[in-house]
This record gives sequence, structure tokens and C-alpha cells, in this order.
Amino acid sequence: MSRQSISFTEPNNNWLSAQIEAQEYRSKSELINDLIRQARAKEEQLNIIRAKLIQAEKSGFTTQGQADILSEFKRDLNLETEL
Repeated sequence: MSRQSISFTEPNNNWLSAQIEAQEYRSKSELINDLIRQARAKEEQLNIIRAKLIQAEKSGFTTQGQADILSEFKRDLNLETEL
């Protein structure tokens, strides 16, 4: 694992410290890594949505209903249990 030195604004540092004090995380490093993982997962989901939109624009009209399209998106985004 590589080590980095980063600086935080006071409000951000206070928020990070509050998360540690609330025992949500054991360290700032753990918290920052979790935030990065969440951002990466969100980026992957957005990439899937973009690819689907591009595919839909190129394919023209569809015979799928709204429920089928939504179900397919949820399945592809692995969100069925979250939504």
C-alpha cells in the first residue's frame, strides 16, 4: 500500500475526526479509502448508464415497456435491492 500525505480544510478535518470519534471508522485512512471505493463504484454505475443511453440512441425505438427497461437497468447496475 502506498502512503500519501494530504491536507484537509478545517471543516473536512472536523468531519473526518467526528466519524472516527463516532467509531464509524478506525482511522482517517480507512474512511478515505471507503470514500474512494464509493466514488469508484458510482463512476462505474454512471459508465453503465452512459453506455446504455448511447446504445439506446443508436438502436432507435424499443418494444420494451418502462418496467422492463427499469428492471434491466437495476439488474445491470446491481441495484435491485437498493432501490
